[in-house]
Amino acid sequence: MVERWKIKGELALSCSCTVFCPCVLSLGEHPPTEDRCQTWAGIRIDEGHFDDLDFAGLKLGLMMDLPGIMSRGNWTAALFVDDKASAQAVRAMTRIFTGRVGGTTHLLSILVGSFLGVRQTPISYETKGDTRVIKIDGFAEGALTPVKGKESDQNVVIRNSQYWIAPDVIVAKADKSRFRGFGRNWNLAGRSCEICQIDWGNG
Repeated sequence: MVERWKIKGELALSCSCTVFCPCVLSLGEHPPTEDRCQTWAGIRIDEGHFDDLDFAGLKLGLMMDLPGIMSRGNWTAALFVDDKASAQAVRAMTRIFTGRVGGTTHLLSILVGSFLGVRQTPISYETKGDTRVIKIDGFAEGALTPVKGKESDQNVVIRNSQYWIAPDVIVAKADKSRFRGFGRNWNLAGRSCEICQIDWGNG
């Protein structure tokens, strides 16, 4: 039986690139600005399910450490799941984010060479003004603010891309961004961020 899943909401990602991440436009064919990409993200789920299991209201986090060009793989990754999630939801999220049930995240089963596991912890994802304030308790915290365009009330947005996360990407910058865990200690303040409305699933 096919396991059907869907996640709709928002993803905010902070990475080590010194200018906007080249992976978005090159679709992973251009190297990161710092040779490797160190990145973490928060996800707010507004609607979602795994078969009959409801995900609405849950928060997630991701850590990804890429040794070079994104499309060449050999990523190291870890998943963080809201402490409010049930044991069944944690198992379902693990299947989704290791790419084992196909759909949008299937490429993770190809590109991730080392999956460090899942940690369940309190996760908050808030919008204060335009800034996304995210905390993965014990691991990461950040404040990610969109870059304004010529019209000061509008964000700079890349639209209609083929980027796997989402076609429309808000260009942003980290006012604050720290990740500590799995032997890593990153300070990504002042570096590239992206904010995306996500609509993922496998059918």
